[in-house]
Amino acid sequence: EQFLMMLKEKCSMTDQEWEQRQKTRQEEMEAVSKALAILSGDDAHDLFTRTFTPALLQKDSADQSSRRDRASKLLSAVAARLHNPRIATLAYRIGLDAFTRVKKAIDNMIAQLLKEKGDEGKHRDFCVGEFNQNELQTEKKAQKKSDIEMKIETLDMAIKSLAEAIEGLKSEIAEMQVQ
Repeated sequence: EQFLMMLKEKCSMTDQEWEQRQKTRQEEMEAVSKALAILSGDDAHDLFTRTFTPALLQKDSADQSSRRDRASKLLSAVAARLHNPRIATLAYRIGLDAFTRVKKAIDNMIAQLLKEKGDEGKHRDFCVGEFNQNELQTEKKAQKKSDIEMKIETLDMAIKSLAEAIEGLKSEIAEMQVQ
């Protein structure tokens, strides 16, 4: 019973942690998607195409820096709110790196988040399966215990009945010896 209680408590905590991680992963993916949308939007594409014009080189650099700062600030805010060092690192990289490396880092992070989500789902399914199997085994053991207790009670009654019969026979023997 104590093991079952501990197992139920552990599974409950695991379920709560899993739900929290799912929520965190979803928030991370939303933040990364927003950053990716900023980086791959039409404005960013226009900015990329204009960066090759030598006359607008300085202006484009300022526009690019502005977009990079916005994306960096957005991810930094999400990282601070979620206390996630990976997102904070990504936000820092956005401030320093070119967009191609940032997009690659975002894609890698999304792939990693999806992998973690799958792994957590498998772990949760494993826990649920183990919990159900444990409950089934507990029910079988409880039934076996009940059957054994019933058999013990039957045997105790037989022992008592036989002990009374022995006492009756002993008294008859003693009575016969007296005669």
